[in-house]
Amino acid sequence: MNNQTQLIYNDLRTRYKKATLSKAEIAYEIGVSIATLDRYIKNGYGLPNYKKIGNSKAKNGRLIFNIIDVAEFLSQTIKVA
Repeated sequence: MNNQTQLIYNDLRTRYKKATLSKAEIAYEIGVSIATLDRYIKNGYGLPNYKKIGNSKAKNGRLIFNIIDVAEFLSQTIKVA
């Protein structure tokens, strides 16, 4: 894990005090709405790795994102003004 990833990981871990993030939390972190996040998931758009909890065939199943995967994703994402 590089230094930037470690800093992001520590920040997320401090703020959320847990090892995984929900869809609402990841949407907030990447700056999109939940509807947009759902569209990204449907289209296979670049997102951090996630796991689907419960029935994998269900349309609105619960998703969780590991904080380490989110930190790596955010450290590799370049923001454009």
